[in-house]
Amino acid sequence: MGTESYVPVCDLADLEAEGRTVVSEDGRTIALFYHEKEIYAVDNRCPHMGFPLVEGTVDEGMLTCHWHHARFELEEGDTFDPWADDVQTFPVELRDGQVFLDPDPEPTVEPATRWRNRLADGLQEDIPLVMAKATIGLDEEGMGFETPLRTAVDFGTKYRASGWGRGLTTLSYMAELYPQVAGRDKRRAMFTGVREVADDVAGEAPRFQQYAFRNRDLSKSRLKSWFRENCEVRDADGAERTLLTAIDALSPDEVVEMLVATATDHLYMDASHTLDFLNSALSTLDHLGWDEHAPAVLASTVPRFTDGTRSEELSSWRQPVDIAALCFDAHDRLDDLVAAGRNREWTEPNGFVETLLTDDPETILEALCDAIADGATQQELADAVARAATRRVAYFATNNEFGDWDTVHHTFVYANAAHELAARTDATELYRACFDGAMSVYLDRFLNSPRAPVPDADGGRAPEAIRSEILDALDEQGGVNRTARLVVEHFESDGDPADLKRVLGRGLLREDADFHTLQNVGAAFRRFDALEAPDERRLAMVAAARYLAAHTPTRREFEGTFSIATRLHRGERLHEAE
Repeated sequence: MGTESYVPVCDLADLEAEGRTVVSEDGRTIALFYHEKEIYAVDNRCPHMGFPLVEGTVDEGMLTCHWHHARFELEEGDTFDPWADDVQTFPVELRDGQVFLDPDPEPTVEPATRWRNRLADGLQEDIPLVMAKATIGLDEEGMGFETPLRTAVDFGTKYRASGWGRGLTTLSYMAELYPQVAGRDKRRAMFTGVREVADDVAGEAPRFQQYAFRNRDLSKSRLKSWFRENCEVRDADGAERTLLTAIDALSPDEVVEMLVATATDHLYMDASHTLDFLNSALSTLDHLGWDEHAPAVLASTVPRFTDGTRSEELSSWRQPVDIAALCFDAHDRLDDLVAAGRNREWTEPNGFVETLLTDDPETILEALCDAIADGATQQELADAVARAATRRVAYFATNNEFGDWDTVHHTFVYANAAHELAARTDATELYRACFDGAMSVYLDRFLNSPRAPVPDADGGRAPEAIRSEILDALDEQGGVNRTARLVVEHFESDGDPADLKRVLGRGLLREDADFHTLQNVGAAFRRFDALEAPDERRLAMVAAARYLAAHTPTRREFEGTFSIATRLHRGERLHEAE
């Protein structure tokens, strides 16, 4: 940009006398400093939290903000402190005793690149304010959720030795939630996802990925057998090398089959997390692309298979009824059951889901086996189990211990993951997830004693008034039943379910929601979309509302951080003195 863009801002004599001054150009305030016989111009707003830099200290070419002591190299504006962004500088010239500056210099780095780099800094240092600013900046540049998603996945798979965890799973859930919420809640969703990745990685050793075998002339059955055997003996290195070879040698659906088979070799692995985390990793690949990202993403899931708990080793699955043995017996029957059901179409019997809610595990498993023999597909059976699991959340009795919400939650996300995986593979082994999910539903039966009733409500009120009251109910502790009633009323008043999702999404994202709450609401929304029957769709939203209400309100610390980042991005004043 030429010298014609420079404008006069002050007399040199005045600046020399005062040492500093503030000028206003193009709606922004700029601090000028006369230091060591040189003139410097920087944005007066400290990039950290907006404090006026003209009130700071300049010493030996370093500008220090007096509020949080962020420090900047005066000439180029680079920060000494990773938690503070670089400050914008402006070229200056001296002409006939007057100071001129260019108020709109060309950026040295494209904004999208700058924000992506700052997001990487925030992830590495685990600084929520930096991540919030970067997420907002990327969205402003039209990057949506894709750049934060890609950046956080690259970081999370590289720097967490124990592999795919709650952080990357949360990120996946937030990517799915992103299109279902509105306005700034989209930015809140991605801020939530990236900060959870950073928190999960903090303090972990980096992860060093293995290499695929050189031999690519290996059959699916051979690779599947190797992977299952390595996971069986908890050999993570051997399992990873086999998986990476399979990604190179097999089609994506064949790799998914191998992963699902291994995830169900043992019962209800890692209390639902193995199957759900696998499903989340695959959902992430839907956004990022298989060819480029499958090796890093899927290799990071291997510890879920090799290190996860196996429920057949737990007393709850062995006593007083050995339901583990019942499950393994059902597994052994699968080939014959599938053969019997081939070319048959299953019609779900009346009361089938209620059968899955009974207190007799043998009856439940026999009903599932009969369904397979009658032609029930993996998707059909997994959907029925997921509907039963949804009821455990919707019917959860609040006289239970608070921590038991997570018990029914784990069953729900496991069953939902099984149903979503059934859209990716028709592997026979996926029926085993139906058995496991149904047995977890059985084990949760006491948490519906007595069943919390699904509330009744009359319609007629304006849906927008109901949605406003939902946010009010979520703002008070103990609003479980009230929130559920309002959700029912919203349906009775013919409110748009998309609007209901948006308000529940707002209620979720304004909170310091824990991992399970973020999972639960996200999974419930996906359950709603997968269902057709109106009463089942309503029940999915009632379950989400009850779980969310039980876990709100929180301190909303991160909402405060997000608000500060938003106001700084808009150029608002956070402080009166400027």
